[in-house]
Amino acid sequence: MSEMKNDDFVNYELREFKLFEPLFRWARKKSLWIVAFCTGCGGIEMPPLATARYDFERFGIMPNPAPRMGDLFLITGYVTPKTLKRIIITYEMMQDPKYVLAHGSCPINGGVYWDSYNVVKQLDKYIPVDVAIAGCMPRAEAVMEGIMEIMRKIEDGTADGWKRYKENYEWYKKNQDELFGEGWREKDARRWLAWI
Repeated sequence: MSEMKNDDFVNYELREFKLFEPLFRWARKKSLWIVAFCTGCGGIEMPPLATARYDFERFGIMPNPAPRMGDLFLITGYVTPKTLKRIIITYEMMQDPKYVLAHGSCPINGGVYWDSYNVVKQLDKYIPVDVAIAGCMPRAEAVMEGIMEIMRKIEDGTADGWKRYKENYEWYKKNQDELFGEGWREKDARRWLAWI
């Protein structure tokens, strides 16, 4: 019997993961831990999701305050440059695979604040958005439908924003630097990211 080389072992591991990938996807969609970043009025639709009518815990969804253990990042309400820094830092703290759900018109196009100088109009220029829910303010059933959509995308493997962020990191970083100025991570993020 021939000895297994290091490359063979890596290829074997990759084959094994591909074999079990449908199982992993199914498990991921059934155990979403939400990190909710609620600004403005967006967070008001979150409590009904946890009540008996919608009861999102029956789908394995749990609110979670720690980004390092969360895998679904829910961004609700308007986004300003000040809050966008926190959103980017929080997103980068989350482990892969991670998914982003933009909740309401504000993160998509600025919503009712579209002509304000201090509102970020397109969140997906700075971090990838897997599912966006339009409306001002979307009702709880629309949010639930958005969560169901992201679960479907996780199962069929099309919720791949975390991969796009890695592959196009320079593009996202360029957009972030244009808004905040170069070196903003070193100045502002050092408090949260120990490795900077």
